[in-house]
Amino acid sequence: MNDAPRRPVTAVILVAAGSGQRLGYGMPKAAVPLGGEPILLHALRGIVAAGVASQVCVALPEGETGLRQLIEDFRLELADGGPLLTTVDGGATRADSVRSALAALEDGTEAVLVHDAARALAPESVFHRVAQALANGASAVIPVIPVVDTVKTVAATDGSDSDIAPEIVTGTVSRQELRSVQTPQGFSVDTLKAAHEAALAFDEDRAAAVTDDAMLVELLGVPVHAVRGAIQSLKITTPLDLIIAEGLLEGPLGVRWVEG
Repeated sequence: MNDAPRRPVTAVILVAAGSGQRLGYGMPKAAVPLGGEPILLHALRGIVAAGVASQVCVALPEGETGLRQLIEDFRLELADGGPLLTTVDGGATRADSVRSALAALEDGTEAVLVHDAARALAPESVFHRVAQALANGASAVIPVIPVVDTVKTVAATDGSDSDIAPEIVTGTVSRQELRSVQTPQGFSVDTLKAAHEAALAFDEDRAAAVTDDAMLVELLGVPVHAVRGAIQSLKITTPLDLIIAEGLLEGPLGVRWVEG
């Protein structure tokens, strides 16, 4: 007798609407080349390889035709065996993009994983851990890794923007309970929709303080569970991040050179 919990019908929202200004390529971040192919293509392949989703909804920059064509070409590669691939126009903020994608999910979707295309090298094992935690009954799940740097709190001083008069250290934070948060973040669809609905009432300052979907769910009072992430799931934001990601791809075992 199989006592394993039933996997809920799951979609992945892939947020790929970023401008990529800090990378300096003059194109959307998802279109920037990584190992000779767009970042978006690496992210899509990772999601499909994980096999957790019946639908992948990609939030793209409004009017961006090149990335839409890339998705169409990728859809043809999948033939009949892959998930449903759909696209929506992203919004002015990440939250706007996620809300647009939530509204486009297929009827009957029970769980959703929200993933950043900028974390294009996230290994399949992280998707599996998040999906399994949802199947086990969690309403919200995030992948995390330990913080390895020493973390200090600081206060501004006069002239804090100069090297001569820097900020002043006010304390050192214990790393024992600190974690860096990654994606994909997993939620029951009802929970994430309720969190984004509540966020529509936020004023500008409160909305700007929200940095991920899990934070919106926390504000509802819903427990957020944490599972092990992976160092390969770095977020490609700066030119240095891109260099590191290129190095991961070129290693002797590719991005799976370290256990995910």
